[in-house]
Amino acid sequence: MTDARVGLPRRLLAALYDAIACIALMYFAAFVPVVANGGELTGGNPLFGAYLLAVVYLYFAACWTRGHTLGMQAWKVRLEPSDGATRVTWRRATQRFVGAMLSAACLGFGFWVALLDSERRTWHDRWSHTRLVRCHPTGQS
Repeated sequence: MTDARVGLPRRLLAALYDAIACIALMYFAAFVPVVANGGELTGGNPLFGAYLLAVVYLYFAACWTRGHTLGMQAWKVRLEPSDGATRVTWRRATQRFVGAMLSAACLGFGFWVALLDSERRTWHDRWSHTRLVRCHPTGQS
């Protein structure tokens, strides 16, 4: 693994890939409650929204604890602890997920700060004590 910092464009491209993966995941996850509801859409139900948010959280947290999401893998980026820990834990993945939601909710400002940070860190990188690094050119993880 190199210590090459990952810039905002590569982060956003990986996020775009992950958004596509999440849309597909939510589509299939929504199938079960819709069928259980007799084929009726359950979009107005707050529990349905919480269920879909939980599905998205589980996708990201499970991937991050393994080092990368599908989008990160495609763009040869890996997530690692920035404080010397051996791996990203579920707790850190949860902190990162909540931080990323806040970063996005503030009109993306939490992402844009990476342009000003000398280490190219976002808010959620700082809060979760993680960082994104470029993988070897061979794509090894």
